[in-house]
Amino acid sequence: MSPPMSSGGKRESGTARILGSGASGIAELMVFHPIDTIAKRLMSNRGQVSGANLSTILFKAHAASPIHTKFLSLFPGLGYAAGYKVAQRVYKFGGQPYFRDMIDKQGGGWWRGTFGAKWGGMMMHAAAGSLTGIGEVVLLPLDVLKIKMQTNPDALRGRGFFKLVTDEGLGSLYRGWGWTMARNAPGSFALFGGSAVAKEYFFKISDYSSATWGQNFVASIAGAVASITVAAPLDVVKTRIQNANFESQQGGMSIIRNMVKQEGLGSFFKGLTPKILVVGPKLVFSYTLAQSLIPFFGKYGQSLILDKGHSGGARKELTISLIFSASLYIIAYLIWYHSCMSIDHRVRHPAGITGNEDQCRDKARPAAGIKGRA
Repeated sequence: MSPPMSSGGKRESGTARILGSGASGIAELMVFHPIDTIAKRLMSNRGQVSGANLSTILFKAHAASPIHTKFLSLFPGLGYAAGYKVAQRVYKFGGQPYFRDMIDKQGGGWWRGTFGAKWGGMMMHAAAGSLTGIGEVVLLPLDVLKIKMQTNPDALRGRGFFKLVTDEGLGSLYRGWGWTMARNAPGSFALFGGSAVAKEYFFKISDYSSATWGQNFVASIAGAVASITVAAPLDVVKTRIQNANFESQQGGMSIIRNMVKQEGLGSFFKGLTPKILVVGPKLVFSYTLAQSLIPFFGKYGQSLILDKGHSGGARKELTISLIFSASLYIIAYLIWYHSCMSIDHRVRHPAGITGNEDQCRDKARPAAGIKGRA
């Protein structure tokens, strides 16, 4: 799952990884944020889901609104989501290879001696993914705010990031950090490990960076389905901790007891079907895009800076990549801006205000009125 190494075994530069994986994160966000919102709202629902209340669960206050307003209501917290998704993709695509190298350097002999050459390599690949997943806890505040905007916008109404930190304390944004790490460790292990197993045993590939697009497609599906299934129970617990009101003191064990007692064991897999259904296209989309853009930025970007005589074809490919990446950021802004404008006429009526309206109003206030706000 890690980005490929260029010919000769040299890894792509950090700049290329940031640009390529960041652009893939934005593109993934634009396409899959609405589906993620649906999954989060289903996981947060504590009652029975039926045809009668499904629209209310998914669209909340916009259940009776026109179809375009319903669609835009699935983009709450887009700013927080963009920050989280881009940072996560940059960290995940760029971080796992470094952890893999560190494990190989410090104890590669032990891994190969214990598990054998083939399994040792796969286990190191999976363990590096697990360490990467645990480290993602640093990004938890952005994930918490994204989930709250998706499922509990009232908790953020009228407050920006710095106002939230002042009012609630930074610790409130790290609620559920232990459950997040507990979910990420096996989830990322299964993601990278499942991908490695598929490449080793199904395609007989020992150099994972040499896999074709089709091979990466299948390996990504295998790893991602394994990851989401393994992490699903703890993911539901983590989501419920994070989307609660800031003053809530309910812990993870209390949530687990209540879920078992009131909703049954099946509640630990709520929202799993939408996630499974989106795993294939989501990972193939972001993975393939990152694998395409990172080499472009790494191979052509540096050479164009240092070598003025580089071919016109390389310049054209780099230009296309830059334009595509910039376009993704522009599209992200336009979706947020359009969602603000489409509901602006209701800002004067507090009863109809949801999280998106508050974001719009905060952005629209004069600078003097939002001093200290995000």
